[in-house]
Amino acid sequence: MAAALAATGRLRQVLRGAPRWKSPCSRIRTRRRQLSSIPPQPSASAVRTAFLHFFRDRHGHQLVPSASVRPRSDPGLLFVNAGMNQFKPIFLGTVDPRSELARFRRVANSQKCVRTGGRHNDLEDVGRDLSHHTFFEMLGNWAFGGEYFKEEACSMAWELLTQVYGIPQDRLWVTYFDGNPPEGLAPDYESRDIWLGLGVPSIQVLPFGPLENFWEMGETGPCGPCTEIHYDLSGGLGPPQLVELWNLVFMQYNREADGSLQPLPQRHVDTGMGLERLVTVLQNKHSTYDTDLFSPLLTAIHQGCRAPPYQGRVGVADEGRTDMAYRVVADHIRTLSICMADGVYPGMSGASLVLRQILRRAVRFSSEVLQAPPGFLSSLVPVVVEMLGDAYPELQKNTAQIINLVTEEENAFLSSLERGLRVIERTVQQLGPSDLFPAEIAWSLSGSLGLPLDLVGLMLEEKSVQLDSAGLQQLAQEEARRRSQAQQAKPAEKLELHLDVHALGHLQKQGVPPTDDSSKYNYSLLPNGCYEFGACEAEIIRLYSLDGVAIGSVGGGQRCGVLLDKTSFYAEQGGQASDRGYLIRKGQQDVLFPVIGAQTYGGFILHEVIAPETLKVGDQVQLYVDEEWRLGCMKKHTAAHLLSWALRQELGPDTEQCGSHLSPERLRFDVATLAPLTSKQLQAVEEAVREAVGRDEPVYTAEVALELTPRVPGLRSLDEIYPDPVRVVSVGVPVASALAPASQAALHTSVELCCGTHLLRTGAIGDLTIVGERPLSKGIIRLVAVTGEQAQQARDIGQHLTQEVEAAAARMSQGNQDVGEAQRLSKDVGRLSDTVDTAVMPQWQRRELQAVLKRLQRRANTAIRKLEMGLATAKTQELLERHPVGPFIVDTVPAESLSLLVKVVKQLCERVPGTSVLLLSPQTPGKVLCACQVAQDAVPTFTAETWASVVCGHMGGKAWGSRVVAQGAGNAGDVEAVLSIARSFALNQL
Repeated sequence: MAAALAATGRLRQVLRGAPRWKSPCSRIRTRRRQLSSIPPQPSASAVRTAFLHFFRDRHGHQLVPSASVRPRSDPGLLFVNAGMNQFKPIFLGTVDPRSELARFRRVANSQKCVRTGGRHNDLEDVGRDLSHHTFFEMLGNWAFGGEYFKEEACSMAWELLTQVYGIPQDRLWVTYFDGNPPEGLAPDYESRDIWLGLGVPSIQVLPFGPLENFWEMGETGPCGPCTEIHYDLSGGLGPPQLVELWNLVFMQYNREADGSLQPLPQRHVDTGMGLERLVTVLQNKHSTYDTDLFSPLLTAIHQGCRAPPYQGRVGVADEGRTDMAYRVVADHIRTLSICMADGVYPGMSGASLVLRQILRRAVRFSSEVLQAPPGFLSSLVPVVVEMLGDAYPELQKNTAQIINLVTEEENAFLSSLERGLRVIERTVQQLGPSDLFPAEIAWSLSGSLGLPLDLVGLMLEEKSVQLDSAGLQQLAQEEARRRSQAQQAKPAEKLELHLDVHALGHLQKQGVPPTDDSSKYNYSLLPNGCYEFGACEAEIIRLYSLDGVAIGSVGGGQRCGVLLDKTSFYAEQGGQASDRGYLIRKGQQDVLFPVIGAQTYGGFILHEVIAPETLKVGDQVQLYVDEEWRLGCMKKHTAAHLLSWALRQELGPDTEQCGSHLSPERLRFDVATLAPLTSKQLQAVEEAVREAVGRDEPVYTAEVALELTPRVPGLRSLDEIYPDPVRVVSVGVPVASALAPASQAALHTSVELCCGTHLLRTGAIGDLTIVGERPLSKGIIRLVAVTGEQAQQARDIGQHLTQEVEAAAARMSQGNQDVGEAQRLSKDVGRLSDTVDTAVMPQWQRRELQAVLKRLQRRANTAIRKLEMGLATAKTQELLERHPVGPFIVDTVPAESLSLLVKVVKQLCERVPGTSVLLLSPQTPGKVLCACQVAQDAVPTFTAETWASVVCGHMGGKAWGSRVVAQGAGNAGDVEAVLSIARSFALNQL
């Protein structure tokens, strides 16, 4: 017994230490000998197929395809990170009873999962060890609605592992849930006894608490106790070295927003086993990277790079981090291929931003560490398709697109990476032995060059240099504050720096010409659809301190204003956000001077710049605009013109734009209307824009004499002062044709006076949807729109929420004979209403769903009232039969809600008018509801509020109400003792 306890203690330490695959070289041969009884090593494809066929052929499961890694049913997720995601409506009981999903009883599949970002984030660990991945395959089987539960789930798992895969039983350990008394959760002895009955030795069946054996997907949502199957790597040589193979979750509860646990309408089984880890065991490898899920990639990397072969080393043994680079590149190209095949592309926010960071990590490790040639990363895509394409056909369908996207992103990042490496090297050389790497420089590497901050930290770690994390956090907070202020302030207020009337007068007196900003229009569209932005060199003609004083030089990380003789930066005007980017001194490529923004004052463009080193008047500089940021602004600005045109088409030619503001993230558009837009009008406006985008029309620009513009029918201009000549932007029609005498073109397409930067073809907008609308003042409405992938995501969310609302309506139509189900439905409708109110989704769709949900909520509340009245009548009769007529009744009664309990109390008092009543209703776990009413002739010496307060106070809770009726709640383990207190108080008062 002592030996068993000691082993248990060691095992607890092993499990709580989150064990990873370990393989001391001296033990490899021993383990191979011990696993010789396993059948010849199966391929990963054979292992996946065996799993699916086992559940389909032996146990009648329906095979369902993997869901996309792009969550279409859960806006709170960046990526699908578990096999159960697509089945969440079943677990919550919100599934449409008419849908195919509602007909699922027992299913199995192999689900593509990505864990990077949010609660489950393995990105920074990938490559450092032999086990972490950003993409993995989750093998799973499910039983819904009690189709089967613990005994069948455990038996099937044991059968598959020991009989089909041939894993020796003595290498398998299991754990079960040991309970959680504070939440009223008892130990899962049922699972323990099932494993013992299957022949698992008691020493290898161990209890653990909620941290290890109570599975929760997030802060809220379905959850329940789980039992885990672990594999012992040690083979009996020394203490167990356990890794989790399979997690069997028994979905019984839902974690509410208030942290409480509520039973699910039905019980379900949800199991998950990582394919990569299982294949490692079955192929007798000591790392997932040694299996045939990765070995073809590692071979291809070696053949395409100038690096030595992969040797599986980690830590200090991995000299130069070569093997780490192999693992990073192999893992990341799998993730990139899978995500892009499912329609997630590198971008500037959300999942798209995470994917871009993954791609740039891969580029850095392949080019710098593995010495790969340019364009190498995309050459690995066909290898991934060859390995995974049969299981996931979307890879085969989208191979060419994935290769093109990876190539474009890699080419765009390589020059930035090279410049970033020079900056890091120069900065490190200037640091003392104990100096921290300056946060300002790391921040500029991220903001100006696009190097992910975690990658900068890793590159510094390789040089044994520590990053100033505290300073970095402070900069992040400052940036968030600046963005918040920029959204609320007027353009002239957005930068602390500015040129006042005296500074402008001084410049004009000295004969300084206005800034030549014609280079901001110097860009072209390449045949591959990418934009190429021209170079710009300039001279610093003035420097200004933060308080507006002209200075000769600046440095040491200070912020300053920089006036140049010419610029390619767009200064904020016309509603378009200013460009950002960086400067470098000509001839000094390893120091970046980040440009935070630019404003125009009387023709002079002032750049707000951070100067990590000395910058002087007269310096020659090269300008680099943040191309991704600029392109985002161009997309939004052209989209704004199309939106303005579509609004006029739908609402009439006199519809006036009252202002706009656009940045890469969002488009804001203010329009004057006589009445709020209807849902149909919003939808029609969106469709008109989408049609113009789908036609991929050319966007023409030209400068024309200002005097020619007033007589053009339909030409749009705002209440602004325009230069002469003025720039005209026309969609689909050359400017000369649009301005020709008698031309009606401006009545049928977008033709506007505008100094902003625009796309050269409309197709790059991708999509547009209006996601917000609110009145600003009488007759003026503000619309908020998103474009591209954000718009598509908004549509996905809208479609999913529509399905949820339809499911709720179908459940309502079935009628409810059970008050508990009616209350759950009412709660689901309330939750849906909150979600629809705040979700980023098409505004027209939001309006329609809000109207439906209001009707559903009224119907649900009516149904609850009717059902509760019927239940209350029955419970009242039961209580009257138990209690003779007297001065008071104190008792317990089962009640699903406080409202039902109040109804029972009310009916009792109506049936026996001279009796005061207090009822308690125990709930799970440990909560007790309380309701009471005092007879009129007992007031004021005896009040309901005081009675309830005394009782609920004894339970550590609170009560509220009046002298006649009151209610409350608390927690109590001994309800009889609480009833005794209630009776004693009533006797004393009466």
